[in-house]
Amino acid sequence: MEKRDLIYEGKAKRLFSTDDANLVIAEFKDDLTAFNGAKKDNESGKGALNNKISTELFKMLAKNGVESHFVEMLDDTHMLCKKVDIILIEVIVRNIATGSLSKNLGIPDGKVLPFTLVEFDYKNDALGDPKLNDQHCLILELVKNEAELDQLRAMAREVNSILRPYFHDKGLNLVDFKLEFGRDKDGKIILADEISPDNCRFWDLETGEKMDKDRFRQGLGGLKVAYEEVLNRILG
Repeated sequence: MEKRDLIYEGKAKRLFSTDDANLVIAEFKDDLTAFNGAKKDNESGKGALNNKISTELFKMLAKNGVESHFVEMLDDTHMLCKKVDIILIEVIVRNIATGSLSKNLGIPDGKVLPFTLVEFDYKNDALGDPKLNDQHCLILELVKNEAELDQLRAMAREVNSILRPYFHDKGLNLVDFKLEFGRDKDGKIILADEISPDNCRFWDLETGEKMDKDRFRQGLGGLKVAYEEVLNRILG
């Protein structure tokens, strides 16, 4: 598959057109950003780790009936994907309170939530990815109707119901994570973006050690080692 023109560049990936109008190539970058781009760095090999982790998770989810844009991993840093129109809603799934949830609502850090919380953020860097309610989503025409919002929530909960016990068996607590969805060529809503320690929080079940991008956000160091450990546990 030939990589052609750059069609989009985000904080963690570049997207390139191919000789097939319905397929794109995602290139995973080594760049690190936090706090809406206010903190930046680069970690050699980070992109390759996220590509490999995402590949394994997309394949596992597919076996469990969750369709995504993933087609195949091409090499260490490149993934072939179905071309989708991204829905500009970041779907946040929370099992344990931490980060902005604790900061904004005063819920103690580390408190296990009584049920899985699903939130929406506006995928808009210029506005700082603000929180959305259903009416905001409809006013902004990010979805066609309320049924699609219900569908996003249901799909996010389904992904959580698969990933949470999967990672528990690997000795990791899936604290929270961010999902993105897009419409394929037929207009069907499918899972997109990536699933990696860049957009998931993993805590070691025994020690509570953070195994995700919080190591960068909080200046803990050892980010690449943590990502490698997540991959090793996935691969068994």
